[in-house]
Amino acid sequence: MFKAPVRDLQYALDVVGLPALAAGAFPEADADTVTAVLEGAAQVADEVLAPLNRIGDRSGASFADGKVTAAPGFAAAYKTYAEGGWTSLASPPEHGGQGLPKAVSLAAFEMTHAANMAFGLCPMLTEAAVEALVEHGTQAQQALYLPKLVSGEWTGCMNLTEPQAGSDLSLVRSTATPDGEGGYRLHGTKIYITWGDHDAADNIIHLVLARLPDAPPGVKGISLFLSPKFLVSAEGTIGERNAITVGGVEHKLGIHASPTCTLIFEEAKAELIGRANEGLAHMFTMMNAARLNVGVQGVGIGERAYQQAVLYAKERRQGRSPWSVGGSPDATAPIADLPDVRRMLMLMKAKIEAARMICLSAAVAADTAKTSGDEAARLREDFLIPIAKAWSTEVGCEVASLGVQVHGGMGFIEETGAAQHYRDARIAPIYEGTNGVQAADLAGRKLSMAGGEALKALLVDMRDTAVGLDGDLAGLSRQLMAGIDAVEAAGAWLGARKGSADAAAGATMFLALCGDVIGGWMHARSALHARTADGDPAWLASKSQLARFYGDQVLSAAPARLAAITAGSADLEAWAA
Repeated sequence: MFKAPVRDLQYALDVVGLPALAAGAFPEADADTVTAVLEGAAQVADEVLAPLNRIGDRSGASFADGKVTAAPGFAAAYKTYAEGGWTSLASPPEHGGQGLPKAVSLAAFEMTHAANMAFGLCPMLTEAAVEALVEHGTQAQQALYLPKLVSGEWTGCMNLTEPQAGSDLSLVRSTATPDGEGGYRLHGTKIYITWGDHDAADNIIHLVLARLPDAPPGVKGISLFLSPKFLVSAEGTIGERNAITVGGVEHKLGIHASPTCTLIFEEAKAELIGRANEGLAHMFTMMNAARLNVGVQGVGIGERAYQQAVLYAKERRQGRSPWSVGGSPDATAPIADLPDVRRMLMLMKAKIEAARMICLSAAVAADTAKTSGDEAARLREDFLIPIAKAWSTEVGCEVASLGVQVHGGMGFIEETGAAQHYRDARIAPIYEGTNGVQAADLAGRKLSMAGGEALKALLVDMRDTAVGLDGDLAGLSRQLMAGIDAVEAAGAWLGARKGSADAAAGATMFLALCGDVIGGWMHARSALHARTADGDPAWLASKSQLARFYGDQVLSAAPARLAAITAGSADLEAWAA
């Protein structure tokens, strides 16, 4: 049984600074409003979405006669979700949105993904389409499409990947030809299009990367186009179906209820978004929004796996706990009371909370940068996005795997549901830019942007927290400081080798190191906040317990990653597969 973690989310939002942000830029997002939003989102997650999770996994979306039908119950659930206003939390009020902080929307999204990850992908991609149109659409495009997308009456999706073009979008071959009437005709095939077709909404707005006839080669020749499933009149009414054909639905390892489509554009009508040949830059508005949401997917699926593992561990009895007092010599204990099982459960919880706070910190930085124009906040957001996406989705996979392990043999049996979380989690490190792409972005562009100021400022903030840890957190202070020193040394080493094979070889481990250490910083802030926060003393004490545990289990090993980061690429170059 899933229960949305409202209290943990409220606490995490406090730790990462939402109250201060709201008091300045979002006065309407007071504590009572945020609580009401989170509790409402939790009710939808618990009562509407979570019960459909196993149904969607078993049944999946179906494809017949060129049409895609959502998994049983999903279309009705989406209508409930949209009518409740959950598609519009952070969208601008001028387009029908509620104008709440992105951090609040992200917290609600976590509960959606935890309840039903396959479902959550649909509104997630619509939100990304909204952000792209807000930033780059014309006034006419915004007036025509945004109200319906924000309300959830229509959904949106991204069309990037092609059979020959995965992460390397310079290989995109889809074309857009002017139609002589101010519009364009799209031709080409796109694959792996998440929620690319379905029957849950009245229309689907496709944002598509394609090339104009005179476009230069490579990424500099890509433009962004809008192509609806059903054509839309100037008055906003839906007309005939556009020339977009569904070639099939992928059969996947997980997220079975999310229709992942092959789409064929056969002279489909479209309009240009933004400037010609700058489509990649425009699309990255969508990608950045989607990457942060994918990071939260990792948190959500981890939370779902953790909750199920805890319930099973409390019910399953086997062996004796060394902490047991009294009882008969042959009495068995719940496996939650066995040290190794408790270690797994605590590690799951500690990493989930670290990833949650990293993602929410990125959202607070985004809110701050957008509302104040603060350059330091923008740099912080840019630096944290690849970490939030990659580290959090790796956490999702690790936690879901530990969830199977806690179940033992029963975890390997589909009936328990633990295996579904593991299967669902595995896609998140791959889509919206693989985690290797995120690592290359972090160790390359993000590390050096603004003369390295993003990392420098982050190091200062983390050290300020570390020196303030005392008493029962003194050990955490030493562990955190050692991790910070390792991040600084690794950053200097990579910066001196920017663009080299050595830097590329160390990028993934550098991102892992950053995630481990920033996660430790988040736990340190959480433990300090617990000292002064109001609430259940035992529950608040658990935050310090988790912080110390994270320090011992994760931070203590972080400096060892430095050797892997600085190992260079010679052995990689010499190895023959």
